[in-house]
Amino acid sequence: MFKHQHPYPPFINKTTKKLIVGTLPPPRFSTGDLLDKDVDFCYGSYYNSLWLFIDKIHNLKLRYDNSKEAIQQRKTFLIQHNIGVCDIVESCERTKIDASDLGMTNIKLRDVIGYLKQYPTIDTLLFTGGNSKNGPEYFFRKHIKDYNIKMELVSKDTPKIHQFKLPVITRNTKESVDRIIKTVSLTSSSGAANISIGSNPLYKQLKAKNPDFNTFDFRVMQYSEFF
Repeated sequence: MFKHQHPYPPFINKTTKKLIVGTLPPPRFSTGDLLDKDVDFCYGSYYNSLWLFIDKIHNLKLRYDNSKEAIQQRKTFLIQHNIGVCDIVESCERTKIDASDLGMTNIKLRDVIGYLKQYPTIDTLLFTGGNSKNGPEYFFRKHIKDYNIKMELVSKDTPKIHQFKLPVITRNTKESVDRIIKTVSLTSSSGAANISIGSNPLYKQLKAKNPDFNTFDFRVMQYSEFF
């Protein structure tokens, strides 16, 4: 049994407004066996592609290697755009050493609500996947039950958008008020999501108009609104 420990602490600061929420990076990031194009940072797997989409949207000309410069490029972007990263899984166990969400057992979650309370500027959670079993939104829904919090549907179009109320105590009056947090269920940046994209009505429509349009273009189009 492989103990899969998340290798990175949450990347959040006092100006963070949007928080990327995933599950865990591939096991090689925990063991240190990185590939040549991997970056030793959140979403550093070259084959996850999240940073490829962001790179395309902002024309960042990012490095894709094990260098410190590659890490700093990503940190600089996140800080400049008030974006943080807080994957929801702290650790799990696996019988097969791979990155499958369904392969996780004995899962320990991070206290994402606790981080939201600690950083009051955060108003949006960006899930890198929908509500499928063992995905980030799936775990978040389990997590908020402990706080008696419920998510309300705002938009059922892809990507689905929800919101929830987070009770907070004001500093001055010491009264409880509701802070509204929005959640966005982005199409997963992993290659495994290409099949679901292929069946998406909007994708089919755009593909029919332009045969060169592909799943990468679809994600760039979707992600550009939120990144």
